[in-house]
Amino acid sequence: MKFNIVIERDEDGIWISECPSIPGCVSQGNTKDDAIKNIMEAIHLCLDVRAEHGLPLTVETRQVEVMV
Repeated sequence: MKFNIVIERDEDGIWISECPSIPGCVSQGNTKDDAIKNIMEAIHLCLDVRAEHGLPLTVETRQVEVMV
């Protein structure tokens, strides 16, 4: 499966990664590569937990255009 992720650096320099299509699936790392590796592991774990609890594996995400 392929997932979109969001990666950003916080005020302390830690890289935060999130998978928007899996509620609560967030991780971090000292480097961007670590954050990506960690979110991939978190995605596996979150999918396992959601399956065990009979929850939908993902939620729908969409891209919208906002005029600024």
